[in-house]
Amino acid sequence: PQDLKFDGEITTAEIGDNTTIRECVTINRGTKDRYRTVIGKNCLIQAYSHVAHDCEVGDNCVFSNNSTLAGHITVGDYVVLAGMVAVHQFVKIGSHAFVTGGSLVRKDIPPFVKAAREPISYAGINSVGLRRRGFSEEQIAEIQNLYRILFVQNRNLAKAIEIIEAEYQATEIRDEILDFIRNSGRGIMKGFNNRAM
Repeated sequence: PQDLKFDGEITTAEIGDNTTIRECVTINRGTKDRYRTVIGKNCLIQAYSHVAHDCEVGDNCVFSNNSTLAGHITVGDYVVLAGMVAVHQFVKIGSHAFVTGGSLVRKDIPPFVKAAREPISYAGINSVGLRRRGFSEEQIAEIQNLYRILFVQNRNLAKAIEIIEAEYQATEIRDEILDFIRNSGRGIMKGFNNRAM
């Protein structure tokens, strides 16, 4: 692994079934932090992408050409990184997120969203991806409403979470979003930003 702290520990890089790895991709095995790097099942890792040591990538992900993950990153299921995305170490990207091409990801990206711009910020929900994966219109509307409170109405996240917990009954989707935000280590990306890119 490309880590100066590596001292010869027995570590692995584990690739799930039916994952396609294209030309010139590099995947580093783990270090003593997690002892393994994992890429899930049914992923497509396109040419010249890099997955560094101790990353954990879920199932059914697509990393387009030149996507780069630094060490210790956690990526959920069904995440799409468009071309030339660079992700800072220790970042978490939630399931079903879509990150636009050329993005620099320095903060955690919650599940179900599109992330874009510089600095990386909320650009809507990944409605196209969610429909492709069988989410109902009711589920998509729920996700839209939750993120409207979190990112569009210019509230701080603590206040937005308070409102959501008071006004929305617990569901699997609601709890996945709120748990992700509460457990963020690097902080959450910015809310909606209508500046030109």
